[in-house]
Amino acid sequence: MKVKSEARSNIALVKYWGKRDPLLNLPAAGSVSMTLSGLTTQTELEFADVPHDLIVLNGTTLEGKGATKLSTFVDRIRDASGEYRRVRMTSNNNFPTAAGLASSASGFAALTVAAAAAAGLELSPRELSVLARQGSGSASRSIPGGFVHWHRGELADGTDSFAESVAPPDYWDLACLVLVTVRGEKDIPSTAGMNQTMATSPYYQAWVDSVAGDITEALAAIATKDFEKLADVAERSCLAMHASALAAKPGVLYWNAKTVDLIHSVRSLRSQGIPCFFTIDAGPHVKVFCEAAHADRLKLVFEQDPNVIQIIMASPGAGARVVPS
Repeated sequence: MKVKSEARSNIALVKYWGKRDPLLNLPAAGSVSMTLSGLTTQTELEFADVPHDLIVLNGTTLEGKGATKLSTFVDRIRDASGEYRRVRMTSNNNFPTAAGLASSASGFAALTVAAAAAAGLELSPRELSVLARQGSGSASRSIPGGFVHWHRGELADGTDSFAESVAPPDYWDLACLVLVTVRGEKDIPSTAGMNQTMATSPYYQAWVDSVAGDITEALAAIATKDFEKLADVAERSCLAMHASALAAKPGVLYWNAKTVDLIHSVRSLRSQGIPCFFTIDAGPHVKVFCEAAHADRLKLVFEQDPNVIQIIMASPGAGARVVPS
């Protein structure tokens, strides 16, 4: 049976940076995120009598390490289901890949949903999140929709480290403007940057210790729709994560000059009375949050900014799911 799925990227409001178990992608601390409606992966997959997995991503046949990583992940589903045939799979993103926009999150979430369904597994959202996490940590957060809490968990087998929705997509009418600053893939993959930070940054443990309080504050802000409180904690979490990475040896720097200019622009706009805040994942692009009523005004501002080469408009999005072929 051929199955088609779709999943969306997500943006962490309280960041994930560091693992307590790299094999299972168990996070050193939990996180809070929002699933993004405008950044989508669609995947078609079937198990077939072919000699090896055939994986096409954005029109290019994967080979080498990329193909091996995906095949190894599908092996988990083969082992769980008893469906040991190879897969034919095509996957496409409608946004830049490997550029710091969480394409691995939406990609592995879509793969998880499609492969599990094609193999005949009936998994709960929690089980799908646990499984997706083993492909990419942040993929656990792209299984649910809306506003999401990824639990750190305590168990060694990772069964209590999953993401769940704390509010549906239509709960809070927020907008996220993804400001793309440069074309192409980022220089330092997220896992490499994370590992270097964990191994060498003197600020890493302080970063981990700060996260629980930030999660509590972010969840409270979402529960009360307190935009100012959410802005405070999201910017603080972002800057603390990047500070820990910058202090690594050598420093892990994802920003470019345009990134820094846009941070100042967001702060300036806020001082002028436009409620907005920034956050930045492991990449050079800036995500600007605002209440939806201000989105068009901010879009006009950033369309005139020479630091921005593309704007992707997003809002709280639905979770990963099977869709009609």
